[in-house]
Amino acid sequence: MQLRQTNKTLLPACTAGDELGTGKLLGTIMRIWALGLALLVSITPAAAQRQLPPTARDAAKSAVAERAVKPIDPVSLVTEFDVNGLRVLVKHRAATQTVVAGLFIKGGVRNTTPEKGGVENLMLDTASEATVSFPRQRMRVELSRMATTIGSGVNYDYSGLTMASTRANFDRSWEIFTDVALRPAFTADDVERVRNRMVASLRDDTDTPDSYLQLLQARVAYEGHPYLNDPRGTADSVSRLTSADLRRYHKQVMETSRLLLVVVGDLDPQMIRSRIAASFGKLPRGDYNPGPLQELSFAAPSVQVTERALPTNYVQGVFTAPNLAAPDIYAMRVASTILQNRVFIEVRHKRNLSYAPDAFLWSQGANVGGIYVTSVDANQSIRVMLDEITRLQRESLPREELDSTVQHFLTRHYLGQETNAAQAGELAQYEIIGGGWRNTFVFLPRLRAVTAEDVQRVAQKYMRNIRFVVLGDPKSVDTRLFTGQAGG
Repeated sequence: MQLRQTNKTLLPACTAGDELGTGKLLGTIMRIWALGLALLVSITPAAAQRQLPPTARDAAKSAVAERAVKPIDPVSLVTEFDVNGLRVLVKHRAATQTVVAGLFIKGGVRNTTPEKGGVENLMLDTASEATVSFPRQRMRVELSRMATTIGSGVNYDYSGLTMASTRANFDRSWEIFTDVALRPAFTADDVERVRNRMVASLRDDTDTPDSYLQLLQARVAYEGHPYLNDPRGTADSVSRLTSADLRRYHKQVMETSRLLLVVVGDLDPQMIRSRIAASFGKLPRGDYNPGPLQELSFAAPSVQVTERALPTNYVQGVFTAPNLAAPDIYAMRVASTILQNRVFIEVRHKRNLSYAPDAFLWSQGANVGGIYVTSVDANQSIRVMLDEITRLQRESLPREELDSTVQHFLTRHYLGQETNAAQAGELAQYEIIGGGWRNTFVFLPRLRAVTAEDVQRVAQKYMRNIRFVVLGDPKSVDTRLFTGQAGG
């Protein structure tokens, strides 16, 4: 999610499984599978070969040597094809006992207007309640019996309907999944129930300081930009949506030119292709072409303070950042991680000004990074954090700090890619807003190629003209310090 959003998101590398209801299922299955793998690798190659007769042992050695010379190209694990204009990516993961499928709708908030804000979110959520062939009770019984989950999520750039199942139950799960996508019932009762739940959640956004801070930040950061239209909509816009609205919108977006289908698991791509042709392949093509997304531009720093009686002030500031397809994204990842580490040490450990100061970089079509803190002394906390940005811009980065940061980032990346859900989400994200799915496989080598000069350059280029929002006591905030106008 972007801007520390609290709504459902789409299979991002680390958290999507839980957000979309697949996390518990996949986590349990993957832990069982990992245990089996650990038992397998506990037999060393040498020990395994000692159990073979001489001729078999020689063949095993030859196979091992050949694999060492010819490692598997990860790009070759992904099969891409087109079915009546529908872009399909199938990633083969041998021996995995789970399958994840995601049908993604391109365009995000550009697909609708503020007056109909949240229609895509409500449509997808309600679709998973019941279909023409699977009424609500029957669907729940079937999904529960198979331990299959179907969920949805939205963000600024795209949305998705996702399914997670075991390999053994894939056939029946796929049948239900395609019916949810293509033939949702949209009964009046289902629409009312889901809509009421969403409206209640949206009205709660101002109840907690962090969620309210994100609303305030979005209004400031996205002024005049399509992202000002929240993908969840507002309580007012969602409350006005009807079953007829959902049916019209469903017909509008169910065109193959608007869609992307991603499947990850131990499946034959040709089998998947034939099933897609019999379902999604029958949709009209359409001629969807959203065009380039407007870039964000902050001409000057700003600070907006909203009064609320709180024990501490909540502060967040954002600056523009390169998107996933931009060459600068790799250096910016490193720069943001270094800034995150430094502000944590300086603000929390050395000065004890805040429990959880943060620096972040999101993954959006029009991207931002920034800093966040909640503190009794917001002025001193922000002064320290801005000083760390200045240090990153002016001082050469020590080689050992660069190397350790890149290594730590790579470790986190690999851990975040353990599940099929995470890998499906990353393929979709890069295909839609990251310059193509193949960029998922150049990410790591390009990150390793980042230099200290690259980090300093992107810090100077992007970490400026920060737009701050503050929630708390206006009297305790020196706004001149936030915009760099304070003396001393």
